[in-house]
Amino acid sequence: MALRRLRKFARQGNDLELDMDDTIKSTAKNAGYLDIKMVPERLNSVKVIVLFDVGGSMDPYVKLCEELFSAIKTEFKNLEYFYFHNCIYESVWKDNFRRNENRITTQSILSKFTKNHKLIIVGDASMAPYELTNPGGSIEHWNKQSGEQWIRKLNGYFHKSVWLNPVHEDHWDYTSSIKMISGLMDKKMFPLTISGISDAVGYLSKRH
Repeated sequence: MALRRLRKFARQGNDLELDMDDTIKSTAKNAGYLDIKMVPERLNSVKVIVLFDVGGSMDPYVKLCEELFSAIKTEFKNLEYFYFHNCIYESVWKDNFRRNENRITTQSILSKFTKNHKLIIVGDASMAPYELTNPGGSIEHWNKQSGEQWIRKLNGYFHKSVWLNPVHEDHWDYTSSIKMISGLMDKKMFPLTISGISDAVGYLSKRH
């Protein structure tokens, strides 16, 4: 239900939907002769990109993330999603079973999508600090640019972006990488709870 706060509808497309109120008013003004009024179909205009951290320390939160993903897919027609592990580097993937074969460059996300897309990053932000700050810090491959640089690029490009963290908020201060990423996200990190999602969506819904 919290995600529905983000739903904004725009009148666009062809005349596909009956405007009942206007039809009744127009028919009454037309001496009872039926005067049908149509309006463009009401569509959800919000465009959302979701980046999911998968594997490792995220395994305990698989069910929670699956529920979130199911809700997001239901609410938003204009949805793009990608996966990463631990930290975002120069590439992400769509199919977790073919993550090594079918990579998508993170730069292509910045090139392909507009600044008005809403970016939601889901992850525990829990890692060794060097994984975030150092070139070559990834535990899976050699990364030329640090994860910190890529998070800055993403957060700086999109007008509105948030980070949803499944770790209990009371524990955030005990993990240095969580505090560091929260800072990189301009403090727009929210707990992956009903109230946290509601607060995140409230921020994403603001015009400014």
